[in-house]
Amino acid sequence: MAAHRKPKQSPLGGQAARTAVTLALASAATATVFEGSGHAAPRPTPAQVRTEVDRLYEQAEVATEKYDGAKEKADRARAAFDRLRDEAARRTERLNRSRDALGAIAAAQYRSGGLDPAIQLALTSDPDQYLERAALAEKAGERQAVAVTAVRRELAAVRRLRGESEGRLRELRTQEAELRRQKAAVQGKLNAARTLLATLTAEERARYEAAVATGTHGGADRAPGATGVDRADRSSAIRGPVTAPNARAAEAIAFAQAQLGKPYVWGATGPSAYDCSGLTQAAWRAAGVSLPRTTYSQINAGSRVSRSELAPGDLVFFYSGISHVGLYIGGGQMIHAPRPGAPVRIAPVDEMPFAGATRVS
Repeated sequence: MAAHRKPKQSPLGGQAARTAVTLALASAATATVFEGSGHAAPRPTPAQVRTEVDRLYEQAEVATEKYDGAKEKADRARAAFDRLRDEAARRTERLNRSRDALGAIAAAQYRSGGLDPAIQLALTSDPDQYLERAALAEKAGERQAVAVTAVRRELAAVRRLRGESEGRLRELRTQEAELRRQKAAVQGKLNAARTLLATLTAEERARYEAAVATGTHGGADRAPGATGVDRADRSSAIRGPVTAPNARAAEAIAFAQAQLGKPYVWGATGPSAYDCSGLTQAAWRAAGVSLPRTTYSQINAGSRVSRSELAPGDLVFFYSGISHVGLYIGGGQMIHAPRPGAPVRIAPVDEMPFAGATRVS
């Protein structure tokens, strides 16, 4: 609203109010009319657009972490379903072999006829040969019993596996539906941000995007007291050597350093692009440590440390919802994947609201 106009008290609150603000800003470039005034709504200032876009990107990152979590669950459900399906196929193959063996035994018995064993012994001219054959027949009967048992066992296993597979399939479909919902949430926030950016002039947008790319814009993630030159310098190079407390932390930091300049892409885990938790997961994986996929899982993947205890290699988390993570490298700096349009870079830990830190063991 213009500075001279007294803001009205909104009956909306929470998410409804934020949605209303977003829609108002996104449509501000069009010729809307105030209540009976006959005047077009004022165009939002570049500062207002930047503030709202920064907020939308923060919300998009929250949604991205939820998407990453849903994807991790969907991947586990699919892997479990595939394992069960493969095991069911192997069991079915064994069942068919057992059935074939049982059928062969039955066919052999049919061809040998069904005379009573006592009559066969009485009629034979060579009792010793008969008794030898009888012993073989008894063994064949034992084999038949074993074959029947095998068929029953495999049949029960196949039925069990098929039942488990159906359950896993239902779970997979549920997780895939959640994945689609979270993907739509991320894309909705990003689309809203793009709509707002479209209200800027070409020059304003170019200036904003250049500032985001170098970490020098005056939005929510700017470090207090940091100058644009200082931020740009820190985004591209580490000042002095990094002394890690152990070899694994050194490997994780070296990996993260090698990713500097690569783009942020939501849901990405490398090697050509990353989101924030994808970068920290990949860095520690390079050091031989398996981290969970999401920020809100990674914060519990080690021992908590205070801000004053930070050491290179620690994971540092931001915002009340634990929606962002970086890799601490010492000197109050971290390497992180900030947001769309901002490549992997070095930044001060104090540029965002600090939420906690974890030392990976």
